[in-house]
Amino acid sequence: MTLADYSRASAVDLASALRRGEVRSIDLVDAALERVDRIDPLVNAVIVRDDDRARRDAQAADAQIAAGTGGPLCGVPITVKESFDLAGHPTTWGVPDLAGHRAERDALIVRRLTDAGAVVIGKTNVPVDLNDWQSDNPIYGRTNNPYDLSRTPGGSSGGSAAALALGYSALEVGSDIGGSVRVPAAFTGVFGHKSTWGIVPSSGHAPGGWEGVAPPLAVIGPLARSARDLALALEIVAGPDDLSPFTGLTLPPSPHTRLSDYRVLVLTEHPSAPTDAVIQRAVDETAERIAAAGAVVARSSDLVPDLPALLEDYRLMLAAVGSRRTPEGTPSMPVRDWFELLDRQQAVRQQWARLFEDFDVVLTPTFGTVAFEHIDEPDYDLRRLKINGRDERYEPQLIWPSLATYANLPATAVPVGVTAEGLPLSVQVIGAHRRDLTTIAFAEHIAREIPAPVLPH
Repeated sequence: MTLADYSRASAVDLASALRRGEVRSIDLVDAALERVDRIDPLVNAVIVRDDDRARRDAQAADAQIAAGTGGPLCGVPITVKESFDLAGHPTTWGVPDLAGHRAERDALIVRRLTDAGAVVIGKTNVPVDLNDWQSDNPIYGRTNNPYDLSRTPGGSSGGSAAALALGYSALEVGSDIGGSVRVPAAFTGVFGHKSTWGIVPSSGHAPGGWEGVAPPLAVIGPLARSARDLALALEIVAGPDDLSPFTGLTLPPSPHTRLSDYRVLVLTEHPSAPTDAVIQRAVDETAERIAAAGAVVARSSDLVPDLPALLEDYRLMLAAVGSRRTPEGTPSMPVRDWFELLDRQQAVRQQWARLFEDFDVVLTPTFGTVAFEHIDEPDYDLRRLKINGRDERYEPQLIWPSLATYANLPATAVPVGVTAEGLPLSVQVIGAHRRDLTTIAFAEHIAREIPAPVLPH
């Protein structure tokens, strides 16, 4: 394999090649940095470089491999979303007032990845306050979609997904409260996993070093070029922190090893907002492929929660979380109303739990459109997306991310080819509470049926 070939390889395969002595980490890192130098001026995915650290860590990884030691990611190049602390570098979340901040140490999940041997080559771009399905901010500028520079790679982990698609890094870990892992994965043809709420600690994931308790809804999860990489990354980063009342985490394996054993519920329409026909066809065609392989596929269930009510309560909770550092932006919520909202969330979680007694996974769109053209309008209420030939409001496209987020469920975005125009298509696989390895395993089954797209060199 050439170094260019390695830029397309999965993290699992790269780690194996490194251990076999087929390639050195320093060569992979130098090749990745060269790709960033050559390609990224057009895309702007990697916005903070640390070449010295990367080369130093790569040489240390090569020494560990030569000594027969090192973790499961030893020598594998990765990038880090800007919102995670990386020692010596800013954690701004795209907010200009925080441009002077410098992190004193790596975020906990970054330390877990580097303890496993991963080599960090830089940080990737985000929107202001991680609050958009685009990745554009006044500090670092705009990130473009590598499949079409006039379009967004998604947000808030847009730089992360673009870096993976372009072969700069083999693994990323993003954050997700409104689709911020899943939407960028969908828009750039890679895999992304929204973890079960609470299983991955968030220490070191805050703007400007701010500290506080982990918010409701928000999770951390991996992005990768293969489903196997998602599982490996989750194994590394998941687990309690030092302040947790628990000392360990064991996620149950998928209950099935064969696609034909899965019971699948398919949803392609949401009553609260439209979904583009090309997205619905992608979900339908995926369902047809897995049904042909023997999976049991249902198109409806009376056990599905009230989706419009779920969406409205999700919006309330999301607004409350978003007002945390900007209280002037959202009216305060009485304590009684907050606890009533939590009670309704719990009721929805119980409804999903009942549904997952009959189904292993739920298959849905990841988002209502493919990657859309950049939107400069700052007022979200005035933004419009073209869906089925009509101008539709922007914010209601929370519909598909909300299903898993509000119920604290795991969900995996899976690439399923491209449109006639060459834009990536994706489906979302939602699973029961703590069934992260089930949605990832099902994603791997889908990938065997429908290979993920690959950008040309």
